Amino acid sequence: MADSPDKEIQALRAELNEHNRLYYVEAQPSISDREYDKLLKRLEQLEHEFPDLDSPDSPTHKVGGEPITGFITVPHRLPMLSIENSFDEKSVLEFDQRLRKLIDREEDDIEYTVEYKIDGVALALVYENGLLVQGVTRGDGQRGDDITANARTVRGVPLRLNTADPPPLLEVRGEAYLSNTDFAHLNAELEARGEETYANSRNTTAGALKLLDPKKSAARKVRFFAHGIGYYNGPELPTHIDYLSRLRSFGIPTTPQVEARVGIVATMAHCQSLMDNLHSLDFEVDGIVIKVNELKLREQIGYTSKSPRWVIAYKWERYEAITQIESIEINVGKTGTLTPLAFLKPVEIAGTTVSRSSLHNKDELDRLGVKIGDWVVVEKAGKIIPHVLRVEEHRRNGNEQDFIFPTQCPECHTEVSRDEGGVYIRCRNPACPAQLRESLRFFASRSAMDIEGMGIKVVEQLIEAGLLTSFADLYRLKEKRKQILQLERMGEKSVDNLLGGIESSKSQPMWRLMNALNIRNVGTTISRLLEKTFGTIDAVIQLSVEELSAVDEIGPIIAERVHEFFHSEYGIAIVEDLRSCGLNFGQPVVKKESACAGESLQILAGQSFVVTGTLSRFTRDEIKELILAHGGKVSGSVSSKTTFLIAGEKAGSKLDKATELGVEVLSEDAFLAKIGE
Repeated sequence: MADSPDKEIQALRAELNEHNRLYYVEAQPSISDREYDKLLKRLEQLEHEFPDLDSPDSPTHKVGGEPITGFITVPHRLPMLSIENSFDEKSVLEFDQRLRKLIDREEDDIEYTVEYKIDGVALALVYENGLLVQGVTRGDGQRGDDITANARTVRGVPLRLNTADPPPLLEVRGEAYLSNTDFAHLNAELEARGEETYANSRNTTAGALKLLDPKKSAARKVRFFAHGIGYYNGPELPTHIDYLSRLRSFGIPTTPQVEARVGIVATMAHCQSLMDNLHSLDFEVDGIVIKVNELKLREQIGYTSKSPRWVIAYKWERYEAITQIESIEINVGKTGTLTPLAFLKPVEIAGTTVSRSSLHNKDELDRLGVKIGDWVVVEKAGKIIPHVLRVEEHRRNGNEQDFIFPTQCPECHTEVSRDEGGVYIRCRNPACPAQLRESLRFFASRSAMDIEGMGIKVVEQLIEAGLLTSFADLYRLKEKRKQILQLERMGEKSVDNLLGGIESSKSQPMWRLMNALNIRNVGTTISRLLEKTFGTIDAVIQLSVEELSAVDEIGPIIAERVHEFFHSEYGIAIVEDLRSCGLNFGQPVVKKESACAGESLQILAGQSFVVTGTLSRFTRDEIKELILAHGGKVSGSVSSKTTFLIAGEKAGSKLDKATELGVEVLSEDAFLAKIGE
């Protein structure tokens, strides 16, 4: 027996709302656009046949209602204040210092959230008892335009909150925006109709929200990311992260990849990781927003007349240019990753000539829909490497060519495969010439064995001459000096310097060799941690996956990669070959016994150090490594939590601060005596 119209309508609304949530909030669509449209058309048909069963919160009302005569200006319940901007790391550090001074907090005590600053249009959405009743633009911060009819058409904005117990009043604040993909499609449609195209997505979004015909506004496919809460009448939550989680549970999309970090140093590191990931975004950003996470602390910090004191935008200048893709080639990296590289018609961006850009991986290439011959928008933001922002689809003339991602390695013709559960496609042949070239270049680089004079050109020459086929071959080059001298631009002095640098690298610390081995997911941080914890490469080899996983910061994936490398035929051969060349495999960890028990003890555990002045026996990095190796903590500024200040010559304000606070000052010799060296 068929469901009654009422039941079918309710079921369709629930299904469509769930698909909207999966698509816009979870970014995990479960059906195709065509299947979604089919469900929506069925719901429209039923609501037309049974108008008494229609409801203002039905998904059908997101396609727009009747045209309106104009907009009225309404007051915000709470002002929509601007955010203080900074354009360099120094300004962000000063922001942190101001806050810690204001609330008398020590270094690393404040937890910040880090999130993308969406380059869109500010929008406030007001829900009463779970129903969307108003959408208001920012305006002058005190009053904005009531654009409710158009706000109801914004993609991802629920007309009713997904909760049985909604707050009586909730004002959600965020950014309306157009995705890069939708903006490109919109311009392509306009070009096909012979109409003028739009210059940028932000102005297009602003225009869409001010159209008097909601159906036309809906056709622009404006989307929304929430980044905060304005006026709110409901259960209080302790942190900003908690509020964002609550909004997502209501079915409201929030700015993606928001995370919290304790201390400004960790916060800035996460800012960099977000910037490194810009290429994967399908929307435009013009900075990173840093906010105090704890809401009660925000109240304590307060506001100025123009902006909250507890938030700052770390912005950069954005520069764009339009150029053409002349070709796409595949680069094979040191771990076998196949990376598509776009070669561009040279174009000047922010004072530099850009002629190529990474397309990162096959998924990114597919998302952009790039073809050879396409005109593309290339962006350079701050210090970030230029990346392709979007394809100017409306400029296509039919002469563009699809790029077919290879199924075989272009260097060694081995079948390639995708990482399980990942985005990268790799050549799995360890003997691949491209991997050999890139891994040797990395082995000699500053972050690994730091062999001066061993650049990529020298590596390529030595490989082509048949003098390099492995890491260990580097240490046999001293026997082939005459052959090296016959190579182009390799004079006696440069060859002797190169061979001397190679010989010196044998005594590099164990962590550098560990990093140089090119184990996936093992960089300088993990390599230093392995040396500090286990001392030698041989000790690491003896560990099980479980024992490696038990170390903080390593975890099961890295542990599996390390164990797999050292127990593979390939890894065993590399290690034994390097051992025969006399490299430093590390020193056993010396456990210091406590006087009252036989347990190992890190002698500086729980102690915080600041280093200042000119040192005579160490570099700054060397003494910091010693402090960390003995369990201590290194800080950049003196505070009441500082245990010791290590002072060299010409110690300045930090020494004065330590004296003022009664912090004990150590010479280098006194520090060495403290650690028993």
